[in-house]
Amino acid sequence: LMSEIEDSTTRISHLVDAAKQYSQLDRAPYQVADVHELLDSTLLMLSGKIGPQVKVVKEYDRSVPRIPAYPAELNQVWTNLIDNAVFAIKSADGEGTLTVRTAVVHDRLLVEFRDTGPGVPAEIRDRIFDPFFTTKPVGEGTGLGLDISWRIVVNKHHGDLKVESVPGDTRFQVLLPLTATDPATDPDTVPDPAQKPS
Repeated sequence: LMSEIEDSTTRISHLVDAAKQYSQLDRAPYQVADVHELLDSTLLMLSGKIGPQVKVVKEYDRSVPRIPAYPAELNQVWTNLIDNAVFAIKSADGEGTLTVRTAVVHDRLLVEFRDTGPGVPAEIRDRIFDPFFTTKPVGEGTGLGLDISWRIVVNKHHGDLKVESVPGDTRFQVLLPLTATDPATDPDTVPDPAQKPS
């Protein structure tokens, strides 16, 4: 019994730490952040939703540097992209793989979410970042997840959000600058939110 109590206490402690990391309640809003810590805390927070049907593979490049960012908002992006990937996998075969990869590509940090779901049909690919557009059933999706993610990545972080998709291999790619000044202090460089990928 003492051993079980000790294991449970350790699990609770890890969950509390992950919740603090995920919410970023004890951190400044704009700071240099470790993207792997953010990804791990988000995956842990969503582990119940991910479930045993979805295998999670982490392909982290541990040499990537910490980046200036709004950590809580990046966690919101990770949440939206992971949630969509898991929904796609479960709505198709019910089982599949979610691969989370990090790398440095052309002097930017790449965070890629790859799922083995049915893919994003070509005819709707240019609409998925539009507000209120969703392919989820009524009551399950607001159609705002990708719109919000696009605004956080592009407007607030001067990054890019792309999608590549064929059946069985859909990749949402977040590209973030390795160095930056606080975007909030430089309003002239904030992209027009209407200029989304077509």
